[in-house]
Amino acid sequence: MSRSRPTFTDEFRNDAAKLVLDQGYSISAACSVLGVGETALRRWIKQLNGERRGVTPQAKAMTPEHQRIQELEARIKQIEWENGILKKATALLAQDNMKR
Repeated sequence: MSRSRPTFTDEFRNDAAKLVLDQGYSISAACSVLGVGETALRRWIKQLNGERRGVTPQAKAMTPEHQRIQELEARIKQIEWENGILKKATALLAQDNMKR
């Protein structure tokens, strides 16, 4: 029987990292209090540090500002994909009209 990984909300991850970064908890003490693994907490701390320096993470963002940036980047990607399809369709229609 395999164990499933627990899932944590963005707010929980953010608050857990802030315990260490802002409130002076050690990583091991925070892990004990929160019941999370040390590797996960270290990853969250690293991510929050990066976000505070302005780096948009590859994983799901923890801060609201970076979450919004990721949403907008995804929307831009979708629009660029749609524009590419429209350009190809326009070229095909133009080519078809020239043959007629």
